[in-house]
Amino acid sequence: MKNRDWFERIGVLALLGFVSALQFSIALANICLSAALLMWLLHIANRREIEVPSFFIPLAAYGAATLVSAAFSTDPRASFIDSKQLVLFLIVPMVYEFARASKAPLIIQVIISVGAASAALGIIQYGVLQFDNLGRRPQGSLGHWMTYSGLLMLVTCAAAARLLFSKDRLWPLLMMPALLTALALTFTRSAWIGTCAGIAFLFLLKGDLRLIAVLPMVAALFLVLAPPQITNRFYSMFDAKDPTSVDRVTMLRVGARMIRAHPLTGVGPPLVEERYREYLSSSEPQHVNPHLHNVPVQIAAERGLPALAIWLAFIVTLIVGLIRRLKFPDARLTAATGLAAIVAMLAAGQFEYNFGDSEFLMLFLVLVTLPYAATASAPAAVSANADRAGDRAHPDAISHARA
Repeated sequence: MKNRDWFERIGVLALLGFVSALQFSIALANICLSAALLMWLLHIANRREIEVPSFFIPLAAYGAATLVSAAFSTDPRASFIDSKQLVLFLIVPMVYEFARASKAPLIIQVIISVGAASAALGIIQYGVLQFDNLGRRPQGSLGHWMTYSGLLMLVTCAAAARLLFSKDRLWPLLMMPALLTALALTFTRSAWIGTCAGIAFLFLLKGDLRLIAVLPMVAALFLVLAPPQITNRFYSMFDAKDPTSVDRVTMLRVGARMIRAHPLTGVGPPLVEERYREYLSSSEPQHVNPHLHNVPVQIAAERGLPALAIWLAFIVTLIVGLIRRLKFPDARLTAATGLAAIVAMLAAGQFEYNFGDSEFLMLFLVLVTLPYAATASAPAAVSANADRAGDRAHPDAISHARA
């Protein structure tokens, strides 16, 4: 019992370290994640059951479908090596175990605070270090501006949810200007779209239609105050002849051809880039893209239509569960945050394969699991009752007997 308490405490600290490091150093984040997963394994080692939130079942099935696709790809070795990302799915039961009750809002607060610091770094890069063009964009301390903007998108949605659904509004109010400014300065249109969709959803969820009127006002203010290179980037979204727009249409066509040729298992992860030229016509841009810049199309082309159907079942199960949790006072903030993260991911995911970005996936899984953890029993209570009646933490929790 005492050992499990220590495993839990160390696991919580490692989880906090993980969500903090994720926005600054993937290497440090991986170390903290490994420690948290180890503590989770030790913590549950003597239990008769392992509890997971309901959406973990279709997520695990999606992982299985990925392995099937890897087995039938033209390069199984490369596909199985790439499938190591599936290990990140263990974030879900780990967060569900260590972030219960009052710890869930605390983790959101940490994510927002660290996100604001990361945003400040991006602003400095733009204003001082001349990261001010498409070839050199703010990226914080991360390896790529797309990852940086995707994380900023999720953090901004989390800050907006706290601003709307928490009594403590001062802290997120102070953080929002830095988050929105850094996000704008990344030049990343997909993240702009996702953030707008996530915040608009939160306004609708709040039920105050007056908030919707704020959006065009903010858009107008943005267009007036933003530097010319930012506004030009914004207007390019509506230019059908913009080279990036033309390229994205080509990627969708290539994806459709891959799906028609390999409907059941796809071309295999991560072989879209390797086989891209095979599905290009002579009249289309001939350069190769690493992925198809669209989450559903990428999944179907890479892993097959059955995998896409399972992924959609995961999203639907997740949304239904989060909507149910909006009724719980102790989970309304985290549920709203999770739903906004899903809306933002889906909106941005029409133009970027964000679900395949490891850093983005990590933070996304944390945010959507926290509402389930917030409505689960405290770990200490579960430990105390483990040998008694076998109570379930929540109706949506699923327990699996240990072999």
